[in-house]
Amino acid sequence: MSQGKRVGIVGAGNVGATVAYSLAMLGSCHEIILRDNKIDVARGKALDMSQAASAVRSHTVVSVAEDMSDLVNCDVVVVTAGSPRLPGMSRDDLLMINASITKEVIQGIAEYSPNAIIIMVSNPLDAMTYVALKESGFDRSRVIGMAGILDSSRMAAFIQEKLGYGGGQIRASVMGGHGDDMVPLPRYSTVAGVPLSDVLSEDEIDEIVVRTRNGGAEIVGHLKTGSAYYAPAKSTAIMVDAILKDTKQIHPCAVYLEGEYGYKDVVSGVPVMLGANGAEKIIEVTLDEAEQEMFKKSCASVQELIDSLNKNNFFKGK
Repeated sequence: MSQGKRVGIVGAGNVGATVAYSLAMLGSCHEIILRDNKIDVARGKALDMSQAASAVRSHTVVSVAEDMSDLVNCDVVVVTAGSPRLPGMSRDDLLMINASITKEVIQGIAEYSPNAIIIMVSNPLDAMTYVALKESGFDRSRVIGMAGILDSSRMAAFIQEKLGYGGGQIRASVMGGHGDDMVPLPRYSTVAGVPLSDVLSEDEIDEIVVRTRNGGAEIVGHLKTGSAYYAPAKSTAIMVDAILKDTKQIHPCAVYLEGEYGYKDVVSGVPVMLGANGAEKIIEVTLDEAEQEMFKKSCASVQELIDSLNKNNFFKGK
């Protein structure tokens, strides 16, 4: 199934390198191509990972693209390039810096891997997914942001910590933008099929929701000099694997909405079916009034970033 599949990764920092490592260990693709401005660092990591792949008898080879033109004919390209969020820096501070980096990267992908599915990981995530879609000219099914799987896994980890049991059987559900306005959905979260409200009190659930929203900042606070990468990278690898293996699994991902949930021309996290063609289907779940209000607020905060890009004539000439 995976023979001949090629995955490009732009940005070989902590997240990009860990995505590459996860995929190399899974053996889900034939070749992984790392692209980074620090070519020697990328080369060292590629060698190290190829050797790790050999250790587990995986057939995946990790190589380096010295230039964007070496990132050819990829089935999937993961974009983690961008300035990281440092302590005290809001996601919005990153907006213009990372939008410019994203624009340049996407133009290269569109030219050299025109049939690829793009997975955006750079922050602010929803706005960068929007930039990638507009700059690539790709169908919206082929430009997907990684956030929902990460946010859901954070929520699931906090539920397990609070409960003290149920590991591996917790299904947490999160929608909306990636950031302070994400929409955790306790109503759609279960432990071995049992609704969350049957095993935790309302106060405990509220506490988990708040902690999930601040999950990234909590880790930044501990690390001091960087942000989370193991969980973001694994979440990204899960998406890549689902696309390469055409699993048709449903995962929460950031996609461009064209009327779903009542929103247009904005990117937000919703459940989608992932397969060989990317986000092949958007699933519309029923939201109650409170959830609809949170989702509205979440979309509005992404819309503000998009408006800010438009105000700065970011998309001129498009």
